[in-house]
Amino acid sequence: MYRPSRRTISPLFVCVNVCRVYRFSPLFHIHRSLTTTGIHSLSKTAEKEIERIVRTINDHPYPDQPLLPVLENQVQQSVISAAFVEQVLDAFEKTLHILARMRHFEKAWELMERIKQVHPLLLTLKSMSIMLSRIAKFQSYEDTIEAFDRMQGKIFTDKKFGTDEFNVLLRAFCTQRQMKEARSVFNKMYSQFLPNTKTMNILLLGFKESGDVTAVELFYHEMIRRGFKPNNVTYNIRIDAACKRGNFGDALRLYEAMESANCAPTLETITTLIHGAGLVGNTTKAKQFFDEISERSLQPDIGAYNALLSSIIRSKDFPASTALMEEMERRNIDPDNVTYHTMFWGLIRSRRADGVSLLYAKMVENNFVPKARTVVMLMKFFCENGMVDVGLDLWNFLSGKGQCPHSHALDILATGLCARGRVEEALECCKETLGKGRSVSEGVVQMLERILLEMKEEEKLEELQQLNSKLNK
Repeated sequence: MYRPSRRTISPLFVCVNVCRVYRFSPLFHIHRSLTTTGIHSLSKTAEKEIERIVRTINDHPYPDQPLLPVLENQVQQSVISAAFVEQVLDAFEKTLHILARMRHFEKAWELMERIKQVHPLLLTLKSMSIMLSRIAKFQSYEDTIEAFDRMQGKIFTDKKFGTDEFNVLLRAFCTQRQMKEARSVFNKMYSQFLPNTKTMNILLLGFKESGDVTAVELFYHEMIRRGFKPNNVTYNIRIDAACKRGNFGDALRLYEAMESANCAPTLETITTLIHGAGLVGNTTKAKQFFDEISERSLQPDIGAYNALLSSIIRSKDFPASTALMEEMERRNIDPDNVTYHTMFWGLIRSRRADGVSLLYAKMVENNFVPKARTVVMLMKFFCENGMVDVGLDLWNFLSGKGQCPHSHALDILATGLCARGRVEEALECCKETLGKGRSVSEGVVQMLERILLEMKEEEKLEELQQLNSKLNK
């Protein structure tokens, strides 16, 4: 595998690249989550500057006004570095991901061609994977094979394709759970690109993720027949498959077989078993496996803590879950979205409104930006439990962080505000969303139109309709 040197990345090139993305699509919107990678390695001043630039880009009225002059005016050349720009927009790979996700494949190909000419070292297996996985999702089997051939013949011309590239193609189908197609590619190309154990594990994982338990075991035995030796990853996949179907006993037997085969269990192995124990309600066993992490001279990470937290939450032992989060804090392990979502899910399910409010306040205090599913869950809870002000506070918090919350969260908040006669605030949230190039659901637009007509607010109604029609042109 070859990787680009970050020192070769021109910060000016990346800034210009941001503007080029805007020309590609006015619907593009930078999320604050794109800037979290490596954020803790930057100073507080740099973090605030990054958030300012993100807000500038998100709030800019593109395409009515050009973006590049604004960036040139507001961003001092002396503070631009590769690391700084990478936090604002994760350069080429994020750009490629956004274009492919929006199905602008011709523009994505154009970007890859441009990168080949200007910064060929940025063309990596990861960028190949981004493109192929999206083509596999949105286009046909034949289109995906054609894209692979195009990359081999026209994009990655300085590299001879081998097993690594073959694995990327297989993973593209496997991540979309297109196992029939993945198996077809394997059968047709394995003699051209000699498979390795990683190849077999990619397919094994694909069968597991597709929910075909029988296929997992059948392919495992085929793997053995072909002469491939199972490794830690192989056992981890099989253990996870057993845990997910509720066969914790089978998972334990595989765990013992793994050790007998001199495959030392990894942190991932034990984390999987912690989660599996939680799924069958065996919190005691989950704690035993968690303690085993230190006994094996391993260091528990956020994944291991989340697995144990999930087990504890399922048993509704909230004092223990709070104590576990405090332990994480003492060990300087920051909670992630899974941590918060698990805690909120448990508290909401147990109707502990005070606990939700306290945890929400702590999340905001820590400047943590949750993902969409957590935002929607919280917004629904707040608006259905007479806490619409807290829902509005959540909206403003996310907006202040450069986020444009999920449309379903807006639906819930706008409906909750209007139900309490707070139409102006609902209207402002919708205008803010439309102004950032994001659509508002037809149901919310119709609700506001009906209310504004009843209130005889013709000017506000016309403004809303203009913003909505402009976006949908």
